[in-house]
Amino acid sequence: MKTQLSIIATLVLLGVSHQANASIHDGVETMLEQGKASGVLRYRYEYVDQAGLQKKADASTLLTRINFTTGALNGFKAVVEMDNVTSIGDENYNSTVNGNTLYPVVADPTGTEVNQAHLQLNTDKAQFTLGRQRINLDDQRFVGGVAWRQNEQTYDGYRVVYSPSEALKVDYSYIYNVNRIFGEKSAAGDLHGAVHLGNVSYKLNETTSLTGFAYLLDFDTAAALSTQTLGMRLSGKAFDSVNYTLSYATQQDNADNPKSFDTDYLLAEVKGKVSSVGWTVGYEVLGSDNGVGFSTPLATAHKFQGFADKFLGTPGAGVKDFYVGINGAVSGIKLSATYHQFDSDTGSVDYGNEIDLTAAYKVSEKCNLLVKYAMYDAEQHATDTDKLWVMLTHKF
Repeated sequence: MKTQLSIIATLVLLGVSHQANASIHDGVETMLEQGKASGVLRYRYEYVDQAGLQKKADASTLLTRINFTTGALNGFKAVVEMDNVTSIGDENYNSTVNGNTLYPVVADPTGTEVNQAHLQLNTDKAQFTLGRQRINLDDQRFVGGVAWRQNEQTYDGYRVVYSPSEALKVDYSYIYNVNRIFGEKSAAGDLHGAVHLGNVSYKLNETTSLTGFAYLLDFDTAAALSTQTLGMRLSGKAFDSVNYTLSYATQQDNADNPKSFDTDYLLAEVKGKVSSVGWTVGYEVLGSDNGVGFSTPLATAHKFQGFADKFLGTPGAGVKDFYVGINGAVSGIKLSATYHQFDSDTGSVDYGNEIDLTAAYKVSEKCNLLVKYAMYDAEQHATDTDKLWVMLTHKF
């Protein structure tokens, strides 16, 4: 933690040291004076009833996030963000590090961490970021921050975003450590290695975008997660009222992965609206080869394949997810309901199905209330599980 902050302080000094009309002291003072502090308080209650476990989880946690972003000087600015996760009351849940293994897992370990600490340089067409940072690519299916969990996933490394025109954006990152949601006390809290994230998007017209991506993962202590993923994504609008997303990727073993495999990913999704009711129909496949399922270890996986999180790791036989959903609003409350049917990619296995419900209400400009419910009905994968969340978020 101290090392990260020392690097940022040093880089800020270097960034302003060549200013002809201001001393280093004046430059840093100006950046600090023009800086802005902000924060988030997020309280969440999570209840989990999981078949096969003796006890039910009752997790009551509070996330406190404080962010300070300096003013800009010659395009340079620095960001420092601290997170604290506190349990309100007894920890009647398995946080993955508290030893309460009789309870279902609620992966919100308590503790205080540096969530972000980086130096950023902005020019007319490019943005350079060095240090610990948040990275969310596309819909976060392959690379994201897992912001749903109280301890966010962030990345240590270097990132360049170059936009030579309004239509084209080139995004490249080199990551040497992934700060995962499990926290500093967990052996699984970090993924060290050499990670290359390349993402190039081009707007074909006002409503249609084409993206190509290459994600090369090489982890020191998690060789089974080392993969090479190449893919494309097309999103746009048809018939003036239907939005679609099509995506395909191929994945192979990489670096020291002990398994040899070559498998595929497929997504086809359409969304539309009838009167005031929205609808979604989608089909997602994470394939399988040689007993290895298509993996996305850096994804915000909670967004996909059901809120119950039964497929955070892809089964060896892969997974097919057919889903349909509707959404709308009643008296200012945004409502949604989604049904998932899960099957294997190989072997014709019926994994189970799930129903997800949400209700969101904007209490004020800075305060939001969210209620979510998930019911997973197991057939041949995992066990029956019910989950309920009540979350209040206030920004300041």
